[in-house]
Amino acid sequence: MTLLVIDHDSVVPPFEQLRTQVAAMIVTGELEPGQKLPTVRQLASDVGLAANTVARAYRELEADGVISTQGRRGTFVRSRLFEQQDAMSPEGAARQAAINFTQTARRNGMSLAEATRLVEAAWPRTTS
Repeated sequence: MTLLVIDHDSVVPPFEQLRTQVAAMIVTGELEPGQKLPTVRQLASDVGLAANTVARAYRELEADGVISTQGRRGTFVRSRLFEQQDAMSPEGAARQAAINFTQTARRNGMSLAEATRLVEAAWPRTTS
């Protein structure tokens, strides 16, 4: 990833500066779909920020549907082509349903804890 610049004197919070720059790199094609991003710790070290600040930027980018964290595999620029092919699998269909639910919950101002409680309450009432 090219050099990201954080202006510590800016009124824009560092996580937002980072989020904006990464999103711009994706839009311009500098970061390509499917490309693996640095770990939170690595990027924090590279740009001189706290890991929690980078983690927040990544969470915001993920909430915006720009990147995807895949557990231990890492964080990647989202690839529409890969996700469309993967959507045919049961895991892909569940992942898409979870994304749709999460976007709806966030748009309606729900916290992660509230959304999780809804899923936990619905789980015993559903069948396979």
